[in-house]
Amino acid sequence: MDQIVQYVIIVVVLIIVAISIMRSKKKDFKIEINKLVSYLGGKDNIIDYEANKSRFVVTLKDVSLVNKEGIQKMGARGIVEIDNQLKIVLSENANQLKKHIDELKR
Repeated sequence: MDQIVQYVIIVVVLIIVAISIMRSKKKDFKIEINKLVSYLGGKDNIIDYEANKSRFVVTLKDVSLVNKEGIQKMGARGIVEIDNQLKIVLSENANQLKKHIDELKR
């Protein structure tokens, strides 16, 4: 019986630790997204954007405001600039990025 109680306590502690880690990663993700938006010249510089799997395509008012080096340091696998549009190859977070920018633009 004592072993069962110990196992239950261990499982509860592991669940609490897992929940804490997930919440902290979510906060870190939002901080990173805000940093990326600032590297793109701020939310007012973003005209249009779309996400497709790992690619994030953004149309900007002024591409000269973009900090490409900062975006690459954040983990972008590549950036292609065509006129006032950037195609940024990210990880699987491109759709989450789009959702967060939707919230910022409201």
